[in-house]
Parts: sequence; C-alpha cells; structure tokens
Amino acid sequence: MRLIAACVLGVLSVGGFAPFGLFPLPFVTLAILFVWWQEADRPARAAALGYAFGLGFFLAGVSWVWVSMHRYGGMPAAAAALATVLFCAWLALFPALAGWLFARLRGGRALLDVPLAAALWSFAESLRGLLLTGFPWLEMGYSQSPPSPLAGYAPVSGVHGVSFAMLLVAGCLGVAWRERTARMPAAVAILSLGALGAGLGAVGWTRPEGAEFTVSLLQGNIEQSLKWQPERFRDSLDRYLELARANPARLVVLPETAIPAVLDQLPEGYLARLAQAAGGDVLLGTVVRERGRTFNSAVGLSAAALQRYDKSHLVPFGEFTPPFFAWTLGLLRIPMSDFSAGAPRQAPLALAGQRIAPDICYEDIFGTGIRRALPEAGLLVNLSNTAWFGDSLAQAQHLQIARMRALEAGRFMLRATNTGMTAVVTPRGEVAAALPPFTAGALRSRVRAYAGATPYVRWGDAPAHALAGLAVLAAILGRALRFQRKL
Repeated sequence: MRLIAACVLGVLSVGGFAPFGLFPLPFVTLAILFVWWQEADRPARAAALGYAFGLGFFLAGVSWVWVSMHRYGGMPAAAAALATVLFCAWLALFPALAGWLFARLRGGRALLDVPLAAALWSFAESLRGLLLTGFPWLEMGYSQSPPSPLAGYAPVSGVHGVSFAMLLVAGCLGVAWRERTARMPAAVAILSLGALGAGLGAVGWTRPEGAEFTVSLLQGNIEQSLKWQPERFRDSLDRYLELARANPARLVVLPETAIPAVLDQLPEGYLARLAQAAGGDVLLGTVVRERGRTFNSAVGLSAAALQRYDKSHLVPFGEFTPPFFAWTLGLLRIPMSDFSAGAPRQAPLALAGQRIAPDICYEDIFGTGIRRALPEAGLLVNLSNTAWFGDSLAQAQHLQIARMRALEAGRFMLRATNTGMTAVVTPRGEVAAALPPFTAGALRSRVRAYAGATPYVRWGDAPAHALAGLAVLAAILGRALRFQRKL
C-alpha cells in the first residue's frame, strides 16, 4: 500500500509546477517521502519507494511525450504509449537511486540526515540532466519560481541550488512531523532558509544597460501537422510577413523553424521584404544547410550582415537518431530529424544595438549552456516550436523553465513560439507579458539589456554541487566513525 501511496505522492507533486503553481505542495509530498525513507528497513525498500514516487511524478508530468510521438510523430498509439511508459520508467530510476543511497548512508538521527537526503536528490537530478544527452525537465527547483521565496537562490546557485534548499525544507518538515523534540530546530531551519532566499532575491545582481527598445515576438500558430506540407509553405511565409508588417519594432523575433525550408531555398527577395516589413533587425528560426550538414538555426538579419546561431544541444529522436536506434525511423515520421549540432560555444549576435544570446527550444532547459554566452550578452532570446506537444502541460512547464533561466542570468528572456507560450520574462523571473496560446499574433513590449554577472553566471553549478558534496562526505565520515566505535 505504501508503494501505491508513494506513486500518488509523485502525481500530486506535479501540482507544484506550472500551470497549477501550488509551489508549497511538493514540500509536503517530499516530506512524507523523506519520512518513509527514514522508516525503510533496508535500502531496497527505500529505492522502491523512490521509484514509485518517480513513476507517478513523471507519468503525470511528462506524459505529453505521447502527444509528440503519436499525434505529430506518426507513431502508432500503442507503441507511443509503451515508449512513454518506458521513458518514465527510466526517469524514475533517479529518485530510486537517491532513496537507495540515502538508506545506505543515513545515520539514524533524522535532523542530521536531512542534508544527506537533499544532497542525494540534487545529485540524482544532476545525473538525470547528463545521461543520454540529459533530460532535466521537472527538476524540483523549477516549482519554486516566483513567488516562492526559494527562487532567490537561483541567481546564486542555479536550479540545482533551489532544489537543494527545497529538499532541506521538505526534510525539516518531515522531521517536525515525526519527532516532537526536533520541531523547534526544524522550524528555525525552515524559516532561516526562507528568509535567506527572500533576502537573496532582493539583491540586484545585474544592472540595466542602455535605453529601452521595442521588441515584437511573433506567434504564427501554424498547426504542426500542416507546417511541413509543401502546399502550406506560402501560407507560412505570408503569415509572418504580415505579422511583421503589422507589428514593427527595433527587434522582431520569429520562432523556431518559422520558415519551414532550407534558408537558401527561400523565394528570392523574401528575407529583404521581411526585414523591411519589420522596420528593424530580425531574428528568425529556419534551417541552414552547409557543406552537406543541416542545422536548426536562428538567423539574424541586420544592416551590417547576416548572422547565425546553430542549435548545439539536439533532441534525441526529434533532431537526431542516437546510435543503435536507427530502427525507430520506421516508427517516427518527423521532418528534418537529421540535424548536426552547432558548436558548444558561439558568440552572441549583434542585433538592435545589443548583444543577444539566442537558444532554440529544448536548449533552455540546460542552464550550463545558457551561461556560456554570459556575461557578454545583455539579453536572452528563446525560439521554440512547442506545437509538438499540443495543448498539454509542456507549454506552461517550458515557460516556467525560461523563468528560472532569466533568474539565473539576471537578464530579460524573450520567448517567441509557434503556438505558445510567447512571453517576455523579466530578470526577476516574472512574466511581464504573454500571448494567449494557440492564437496568431504578436507580443510587443519594451525591454532593455542588462550587464554584470550573477554568482551563477560566474560559478555555475559548483556552489550547489559543493554543498551537496559536503553533505554526502559528512554522512560517509559519520558512518565510518560509527563503524570504528563498534570495533
């Protein structure tokens, strides 16, 4: 029964993330899981509880994978359902690993074991973001975007630091529930963590630079199943030309693969007409073919020169086929799924008098990749095509991830998407403006560049990993000392 309950706790934890935004909820679910880990009589039991929690969490939180594989990827419904379950079963191994290690290393004193649980959860999330090209979606720290006071840790230690602080709070809640004598120190720890997060959130880590300028983020709302049909090609060209003409700005941004064709196959003069209609510089998503290689690119159009950013972190199966998985090509019918990766480090683009760091869709779930262009870039721009996920949780979840990137960088994040969520996110992680999803339109706003570097930009995940490493080391040393005393 407890395994079933752990699965339900995982499902409920999704309520802490967008679009629900019940950010206190995961504190409760994780507190219960921590207590059950404490009570587990053997590591295998703790691992099973972690696995059940993770399976419920990911099945509820990322089931939109089925939409992309079946509805838009052409995979048969049963095969897509099986692939989704297997994918979530793989992701659930990481909470299971945290539970198993916790049961092996815990010292038996609940309050002292809290940092160990937080550290192991944080390490498990980091590992999930690395293996098999990584999938760090729904890391717990994302649930603590503003107004949570723990969001203040993001500019200092990134989303992993937020996760670590969050698990500390959840662990202390579990201790307070389980042990009456520990309630006072647990309460002090919880209040201290919240107060410190709120204090860090009030610090101005970066500063505005230069004057405000106008931006126009175009949302074409072109149905994914129709986008790549040859007879619809002209409709895509005309729609974005009309949106740009009706919504000119100093910087006009079109979403990922807004132009569903190779750049050098566009009608003659189209780019010039687009730039003229925009009334300023343009950043558009398209496909570039060069020396036999194909890139998912963001192309900048300005009076100076044509500039380009090539997506460097590709999506497995959607943009490239991993080794030994060529057989999936017979099940998935995804256009342009053989991209080459761009260079890991690429210079910011010079557009609208600013230095801009573009990233394309899935790339913004990797904070380490975003910070490579900082602090040189004064503005972040994400070009996405989340039409692949339909009207699912993925839309709001992706915007929440972008909010965390803005916090970490201390810069505006502009999102131009095909179907949603097109938005302007402030350096404090707040959504200043957004377009309704699944509508065609343009989001016009005024933004400005920011200069300086947050601690996260300077040091990346090192502070969060160092704290987590110290917690694990202390647990190992404590276990060794107890073993020596027994001898």
